[in-house]
Amino acid sequence: MLPTMPTFVESLFAAWNAHDVAGVLNHYTTDYEELDVARAAPACGRAEVRRLMTYYLRAFPDLSMTLDDCIRDGERMALYWTWQGTQRGTFMHIPPTGLHVSVRGTSLVALRDEKIRRTLRIWDLAGLLRDLKLLPELQA
Repeated sequence: MLPTMPTFVESLFAAWNAHDVAGVLNHYTTDYEELDVARAAPACGRAEVRRLMTYYLRAFPDLSMTLDDCIRDGERMALYWTWQGTQRGTFMHIPPTGLHVSVRGTSLVALRDEKIRRTLRIWDLAGLLRDLKLLPELQA
Protein backbone atom coordinates (compact mmCIF):
# COMPACT_ATOMS: atom_id res chain seq x y z
CA MET A 1 0.00 0.00 0.00
CA LEU A 2 1.03 3.59 -0.45
CA PRO A 3 2.75 5.23 2.55
CA THR A 4 0.39 8.26 2.63
CA MET A 5 -2.80 6.35 1.87
CA PRO A 6 -5.81 7.35 3.98
CA THR A 7 -6.88 4.71 6.52
CA PHE A 8 -10.34 4.69 4.88
CA VAL A 9 -8.88 3.54 1.54
CA GLU A 10 -6.56 1.04 3.19
CA SER A 11 -9.49 -0.60 5.00
CA LEU A 12 -11.61 -0.65 1.80
CA PHE A 13 -8.90 -2.46 -0.16
CA ALA A 14 -8.22 -4.81 2.76
CA ALA A 15 -11.94 -5.73 2.84
CA TRP A 16 -11.94 -6.39 -0.92
CA ASN A 17 -8.82 -8.55 -0.64
CA ALA A 18 -10.35 -10.49 2.28
CA HIS A 19 -13.52 -10.94 0.16
CA ASP A 20 -15.38 -9.43 3.11
CA VAL A 21 -18.67 -8.27 1.58
CA ALA A 22 -19.97 -6.71 4.82
CA GLY A 23 -16.65 -4.92 5.33
CA VAL A 24 -16.79 -3.47 1.82
CA LEU A 25 -20.43 -2.40 2.23
CA ASN A 26 -19.53 -0.45 5.38
CA HIS A 27 -17.60 1.96 3.15
CA TYR A 28 -20.68 3.03 1.14
CA THR A 29 -23.64 5.29 1.86
CA THR A 30 -27.12 3.80 1.62
CA ASP A 31 -27.89 6.11 -1.33
CA TYR A 32 -24.70 5.23 -3.23
CA GLU A 33 -24.58 5.86 -7.01
CA GLU A 34 -22.08 4.43 -9.49
CA LEU A 35 -21.29 4.95 -13.15
CA ASP A 36 -19.04 2.34 -14.74
CA VAL A 37 -17.87 2.67 -18.35
CA ALA A 38 -18.50 -1.05 -18.92
CA ARG A 39 -22.11 -1.04 -17.71
CA ALA A 40 -25.18 0.05 -19.63
CA ALA A 41 -26.90 1.62 -16.61
CA PRO A 42 -25.84 3.22 -13.32
CA ALA A 43 -25.79 1.13 -10.15
CA CYS A 44 -27.56 2.43 -7.05
CA GLY A 45 -27.45 1.44 -3.40
CA ARG A 46 -25.54 -0.97 -1.21
CA ALA A 47 -27.52 -3.96 -2.52
CA GLU A 48 -26.04 -3.31 -5.95
CA VAL A 49 -22.53 -3.07 -4.48
CA ARG A 50 -23.14 -6.47 -2.83
CA ARG A 51 -24.43 -7.94 -6.11
CA LEU A 52 -21.47 -6.65 -8.12
CA MET A 53 -18.91 -7.82 -5.57
CA THR A 54 -20.50 -11.28 -5.49
CA TYR A 55 -20.54 -11.34 -9.31
CA TYR A 56 -16.82 -10.47 -9.53
CA LEU A 57 -15.84 -12.98 -6.84
CA ARG A 58 -17.78 -15.80 -8.53
CA ALA A 59 -16.00 -15.09 -11.80
CA PHE A 60 -12.58 -14.45 -10.20
CA PRO A 61 -12.49 -16.30 -6.85
CA ASP A 62 -8.83 -15.37 -6.28
CA LEU A 63 -9.44 -11.67 -7.06
CA SER A 64 -7.01 -9.28 -5.40
CA MET A 65 -6.79 -5.51 -5.62
CA THR A 66 -3.80 -3.20 -5.38
CA LEU A 67 -3.99 0.54 -4.93
CA ASP A 68 -1.38 2.09 -7.24
CA ASP A 69 -2.06 5.72 -6.35
CA CYS A 70 -4.50 7.82 -4.37
CA ILE A 71 -5.17 11.55 -4.48
CA ARG A 72 -7.56 13.09 -1.99
CA ASP A 73 -8.92 16.61 -1.88
CA GLY A 74 -11.46 16.96 0.90
CA GLU A 75 -14.51 14.89 0.01
CA ARG A 76 -13.12 13.85 -3.40
CA MET A 77 -10.64 11.10 -4.23
CA ALA A 78 -9.03 9.65 -7.31
CA LEU A 79 -7.94 6.03 -6.94
CA TYR A 80 -5.71 4.36 -9.50
CA TRP A 81 -5.86 0.60 -9.02
CA THR A 82 -5.11 -2.81 -10.45
CA TRP A 83 -7.10 -5.97 -9.84
CA GLN A 84 -5.98 -9.46 -10.73
CA GLY A 85 -7.55 -12.87 -10.76
CA THR A 86 -8.13 -16.11 -12.60
CA GLN A 87 -11.41 -16.41 -14.47
CA ARG A 88 -13.12 -19.47 -13.00
CA GLY A 89 -16.72 -18.36 -13.58
CA THR A 90 -18.77 -16.62 -16.25
CA PHE A 91 -18.01 -12.91 -16.59
CA MET A 92 -19.73 -10.54 -19.01
CA HIS A 93 -21.27 -13.59 -20.74
CA ILE A 94 -17.77 -15.03 -21.25
CA PRO A 95 -17.57 -18.65 -20.06
CA PRO A 96 -14.73 -19.55 -17.65
CA THR A 97 -11.35 -19.60 -19.37
CA GLY A 98 -8.98 -20.44 -16.52
CA LEU A 99 -6.87 -17.48 -17.66
CA HIS A 100 -5.24 -14.97 -15.32
CA VAL A 101 -6.09 -11.31 -15.92
CA SER A 102 -4.66 -8.04 -14.69
CA VAL A 103 -6.92 -5.01 -15.07
CA ARG A 104 -6.05 -1.36 -14.44
CA GLY A 105 -8.48 1.42 -13.78
CA THR A 106 -9.37 4.64 -12.04
CA SER A 107 -12.23 5.44 -9.71
CA LEU A 108 -13.26 9.04 -9.13
CA VAL A 109 -15.00 9.02 -5.76
CA ALA A 110 -17.19 11.51 -3.90
CA LEU A 111 -17.39 10.98 -0.13
CA ARG A 112 -19.93 11.94 2.49
CA ASP A 113 -19.12 11.41 6.17
CA GLU A 114 -16.16 9.17 5.24
CA LYS A 115 -18.31 6.87 3.13
CA ILE A 116 -18.42 6.55 -0.64
CA ARG A 117 -21.44 8.43 -1.99
CA ARG A 118 -20.69 8.35 -5.74
CA THR A 119 -18.17 6.68 -8.05
CA LEU A 120 -17.20 7.06 -11.68
CA ARG A 121 -15.17 3.97 -12.67
CA ILE A 122 -13.05 3.98 -15.82
CA TRP A 123 -11.14 0.78 -16.50
CA ASP A 124 -9.29 -1.11 -19.22
CA LEU A 125 -11.97 -3.43 -20.60
CA ALA A 126 -9.92 -3.99 -23.76
CA GLY A 127 -6.97 -5.14 -21.62
CA LEU A 128 -9.23 -7.61 -19.83
CA LEU A 129 -10.45 -8.97 -23.18
CA ARG A 130 -6.82 -9.26 -24.39
CA ASP A 131 -5.90 -11.25 -21.25
CA LEU A 132 -8.87 -13.55 -21.99
CA LYS A 133 -7.56 -14.01 -25.59
CA LEU A 134 -10.67 -12.37 -27.07
CA LEU A 135 -8.81 -9.40 -28.60
CA PRO A 136 -5.42 -9.39 -30.32
CA GLU A 137 -2.39 -8.11 -28.44
CA LEU A 138 -1.36 -4.51 -29.11
CA GLN A 139 1.48 -4.09 -31.56
CA ALA A 140 4.49 -1.94 -30.60
